Amino acid sequence: MATINKTTETKVDVIDFINSFVDNEPKKQDSFRLIELMREWSGFEPRMWGPTMIGYGRYHYKYASGHEGDAMLIGFSPRKAEFSLYVIDPGNDNKKLLENLGKYKMGKACIYFKKLADLNLDTLEKLCKATIKYVNENYESADKE
Repeated sequence: MATINKTTETKVDVIDFINSFVDNEPKKQDSFRLIELMREWSGFEPRMWGPTMIGYGRYHYKYASGHEGDAMLIGFSPRKAEFSLYVIDPGNDNKKLLENLGKYKMGKACIYFKKLADLNLDTLEKLCKATIKYVNENYESADKE
């Protein structure tokens, strides 16, 4: 039986979320800056996904296992300890980009970083745009908002 993704788009206001959730002023400023950068790079308005993720655009995926759902093209979350950046790493081109990204840790499904100043923003832009390009080329129903 197919399962549906539990992390879905919500109607929560992104700015209200940042103002209520992020209690560290530098992290709040980094969050607002990242909101603007990802809006510019993606061409999409930010929307809340689940209780703590800010996403841009959307696409539909379906795996051979039957699992399917909608997901954001790119996004981030200003978690308490560090930021989580949601981009995919589909191949060697992105591995080269990751080498120039800056100070971060790689998780199974995201990139963790402490502050925006730790990242090379030109490289982050290329990584975000590469993610969007990859999703648009490899998944149906990619959001063209």
